[in-house]
Amino acid sequence: MDDIERVEVSGFRVPFRDIDMYGRMHNAAYIVHAEAALAHFWRYRPPLEDEPHFIASKIECRFHQPLRLDDEARLTVHIDKIGGKSIGFSVTVEAGNRLAAEIEMLWIATAPDTGEPVPLPEDIRDWLYTYLP
Repeated sequence: MDDIERVEVSGFRVPFRDIDMYGRMHNAAYIVHAEAALAHFWRYRPPLEDEPHFIASKIECRFHQPLRLDDEARLTVHIDKIGGKSIGFSVTVEAGNRLAAEIEMLWIATAPDTGEPVPLPEDIRDWLYTYLP
């Protein structure tokens, strides 16, 4: 299967709006694109009634080599951790054969009405386990 057909893989071409005065992609743009890759991945979860809301409680970015205007970037979502009430994601950003950045995100499942943490639904947990290495 071609990698681009996998739901955990997406891509983009670095647009001019994301470039700083030195020709490198803005730091915040890495997080924006990683969140878009995660949203793309998340669309394929099993449908649930009364699904909890998920909020990011931690986002961390490690920069390796900067992306530049018109670079073709490939983002891959990895599942790092499946907790009782949380999910740990890692998004790798690559251009060609070089690693540009790694973004780690921790999502917490919360009750829509109170915002209090709640257990992950079993259907989502089972789906996530299929993406563990």
